[in-house]
Formats: sequence, C-alpha cells, structure tokens
Amino acid sequence: MAGRKQKFKEPLSGIYILGEGITEHYYFKHLKHLYNYNCTIRPRFSGITSFLDFEKKITELLTGDIVIICVFDTDVSRKNLIEKDRLERLKTKYLKNRNVIFCDSFPSIEFWFLLHYTSKCPHCPTSKVAEVKLRQYITDYSKTTSFLEKEKWVKDISSGIGDLLNACVLAEKNSSNENSYSNVYKAIAKLNESK
Repeated sequence: MAGRKQKFKEPLSGIYILGEGITEHYYFKHLKHLYNYNCTIRPRFSGITSFLDFEKKITELLTGDIVIICVFDTDVSRKNLIEKDRLERLKTKYLKNRNVIFCDSFPSIEFWFLLHYTSKCPHCPTSKVAEVKLRQYITDYSKTTSFLEKEKWVKDISSGIGDLLNACVLAEKNSSNENSYSNVYKAIAKLNESK
C-alpha cells in the first residue's frame, strides 16, 4: 500500500540554505540560533549530493520571493568531469540571478572553519588535510551527528576561540585563489543583511 503524496507547499519568502551534507546543515542551524539569522534550514534542504539535485531544489524554491544560499564542497567536481560540467552549467545559468548565491569551498567547508583561526590562508589540497589542520584548533572535530549537533563548536569557532569576522575577511581576500578557498563569507554577508 503506497503512502499518500503530500501536496506541494508554496515556499514562504525569505532566505533558504541548501547544503551538501550534515556539516553544512548543523553549522547554519547553529549560526541561525547564535546570531538570530532570519533563514530557513530544513533537513530536506541538506544532503544534496549532486549538482542535478541542487538544480532541482533551486527550481522548486525559486517559485517564491526567495534567496537561496547553496553551500557545497568542490573537491569532488574537480575529480569528476560530469559533476564539474554540471556545476559550471549551474553557475552559468544563475550567474545574473541575485536570488541564488553559490558558497562553494575547496577542498571542503572545513577549510572555511580553519579560516576562523588563522591569520593567513593555509594551503589545503584535500579535505583530509583541511580536517587535520582544523583539529589543531578543535581537537575533537568530527563529521558525525553526535559532534555536529552540539552548538558549542560553532559558538567557539565564530565568537569564542575563533573569529567569524576574520574568516570572512580572509575568505574574501582569497576568493580568487584556485588552490584553497571558501565563498561561505557571501552567505554570512547575506544573513547579516537579513537581521
């Protein structure tokens, strides 16, 4: 017996966060609470593993007066030519659309977290290298639900031991670097506007 299909609800206006995985989901969920950001973060907008899925969610959400912040890593798209092509087409398609903001990081969002602790941008050729360097500052960092669901790690990196403003400044200065970069600072700027 098949379950009943839920009727599609028209999304409300505002800012929606689309994330690649649980790390992005919990990070923005905690930021929303800590900084009183006005945005929507739902599990159904997380765990997007391909750029085709990103495009479907963007199309679905753009039916309303909505700003969409897409947060994802680009390490896989550099190795996978199909995903690289999909990403390039997606970015080209929404290049002039002010309601779609791409906040990609290479190699991973852990590079973004690392910028909260450093005075200059480190070189991280892989996500593993970024995680190892990050553990110099957050020794128990783990990409597990049991770690990520605790708000303390985000509080510590953004306004405790780490510095969110420093990360934004470093990321913006380094945004044209092909080796290691993060555009998550664009999401923070947009969320700060929404307060």
